[in-house]
Amino acid sequence: MAESEFVCKVKKIEMIDKNKPENSKVAFVGDGINDAPVLARADIGIVMGGLGSDAAIEAADVVLMTDEPSKLIDAIDIAKATKAIAMQNIVIALGIKSIFLILGAMGIAGMWEAVFGDVGVTIIAVLNAMRILKK
Repeated sequence: MAESEFVCKVKKIEMIDKNKPENSKVAFVGDGINDAPVLARADIGIVMGGLGSDAAIEAADVVLMTDEPSKLIDAIDIAKATKAIAMQNIVIALGIKSIFLILGAMGIAGMWEAVFGDVGVTIIAVLNAMRILKK
C-alpha cells in the first residue's frame, strides 16, 4: 500500500478500505495535515510531528511529537512494557489481597493486618510501576 506520490484524503480512505484484509488491523501514519478522516477510519491512527491540525490530533490514537519514524518503535516498546507492568501489579495486588482475605476468614489476620497489607500492596505497585521510567 505504499505510494510515494501525494494522495488526497478521499484516496487515502479508499486505500484503507480496499487494502484492509478481513479480521486484521490497519495503522495509518500521517503528518496530521488533512489526515483526520483517514486517522479516524484506520484502526490505529498515528500523527507524526505534533504540529498537525487539532482535528487530526483528536482523531489519532498516537501522537508522536517529532518527525522521526523510529520514535514509533520506542512508543510500541514503552506500551508493551507498560502493559506487562500493569498486569504484574494486578496479579500482585489480587494475590496479596486474596491471602489476607483467606487469613481474615480463618481468624488469623485482623483488620489492621489487612490495612497494612493493602498499604504494602500499594507501595509495591507504585515501586514496580516506576520501573517504566527507566525505558
